[in-house]
Amino acid sequence: MGTAVPACFKAYDIRGKVPDQLDPPLARKIGIAYVTLFQPRCVAVGLDIRLSSPEISEALIEGLLESGTDVLELGLCGTEEVYHASFAGAETGIDGGIMVTASHNPADYNGMKLVTREARPVTAETGLRKIAEMVSGDDLPVKTEGLTGKRVQGDWRERYIDHLMSYIDPDLLSPLCIVANGGNGCAGPVIDLLEKRLPVKIIRLNHQPDGTFPNGVPNPLLPENRVATADLVRSNKADLGLAWDGDFDRCFFWDEKARFIDGYYLVGLLAREMLVQEPGGKILHDPRLIWNTREIVSSSGGIPIATRTGHALIKERMRQEDSIYGGEMSAHHYFRDFGYCDSGMIPWLLVCSMISRRGVPLSQMVDEMMQAYPISGEINTTVDDPAEVLRRVEEHYVGGEIDRIDGLSIAFDSFRFNIRESNTEPLLRLNVESRGDAALMQSVTEQLLTLINTTD
Repeated sequence: MGTAVPACFKAYDIRGKVPDQLDPPLARKIGIAYVTLFQPRCVAVGLDIRLSSPEISEALIEGLLESGTDVLELGLCGTEEVYHASFAGAETGIDGGIMVTASHNPADYNGMKLVTREARPVTAETGLRKIAEMVSGDDLPVKTEGLTGKRVQGDWRERYIDHLMSYIDPDLLSPLCIVANGGNGCAGPVIDLLEKRLPVKIIRLNHQPDGTFPNGVPNPLLPENRVATADLVRSNKADLGLAWDGDFDRCFFWDEKARFIDGYYLVGLLAREMLVQEPGGKILHDPRLIWNTREIVSSSGGIPIATRTGHALIKERMRQEDSIYGGEMSAHHYFRDFGYCDSGMIPWLLVCSMISRRGVPLSQMVDEMMQAYPISGEINTTVDDPAEVLRRVEEHYVGGEIDRIDGLSIAFDSFRFNIRESNTEPLLRLNVESRGDAALMQSVTEQLLTLINTTD
């Protein structure tokens, strides 16, 4: 029997409890295996605020260095800063990146997100599985005497900030008031640097990076984590509320009425903005909710393309299509000029630019979309036999247009839904939308939930 693959290796990244599933010795081996597999000249390494991150990061760096690869140490940063160094530094020899983070997972977790040249993601299919096999079987090269990489420094954060600023014209921005909830993650220092270049007033909340998570793990998708941001927007009469997850690759929005804006509507908003900058471009979107996005993209002269959910799948398809922007309703927003990677900073800069240029508040921009296409929000249900439930749902909704890009989508003239299995849990994820009929959307949602929860 072969050695079991470590449990922390997932489809798109490495994530597990520390030290049970991920510890410094394993991190060192991952560094060695990464170099053995990809042969990079220099790897950018960053880490999040978790208390275990410095130790995990240092062990990873040791593995990279002893394999003869140079390491650009970014220190405490966001995942997208590793992406940026990996694609923007390609001409100077940076041809890989590893971020030590567990994003929005509990405090006792940690992990890694790996990319290769030009910030291409390392997934199970493109290297993670091989790395797992190498570290679990101790199939690693012995250290060669005299072969040691060096630690290199650079002003990459300033270059990263310069890149972010290239998406907007700060001279056209209004003096907006913005509530920024960093969740005690990595976003705070970047917000401070951006504020110096923008005519905005930042109201800070949970701003200091703190791996003890004094205000809970930063996951703005949890309703209980949204209240504090909304309250500050209301009390400060702010123009906008923002919050990020721990490694700030996702950004969440509140309008000036302190209303949380579903990520689905941000996809349409950002697609329209990117098409202003590049008319006729291709826009990728996930297949869970599509009508609002497709209408906006088409009416703005763009080409909408549905693709399967998941960051690696979207990035690969964006490269194939040379798509200018891709958006997921889960608040991942991808930009061609950002190495086809997701950013949690570019979206809010673009929204500030839109508010300023158009002279209308965020609420007005999204109200029309929300009325035209009411949605259920994603509803998760634990089931014993997901395949059987999907069969039952398909039998019930005969006559609709079926799409299987990701899970089961069925569309009728007045409503549409997508139901898909979770990749990691015995869950079904349901999303329902209608054409301007909130009552119908609610009725269909209740009908579907009854079907899902029916036991034979």
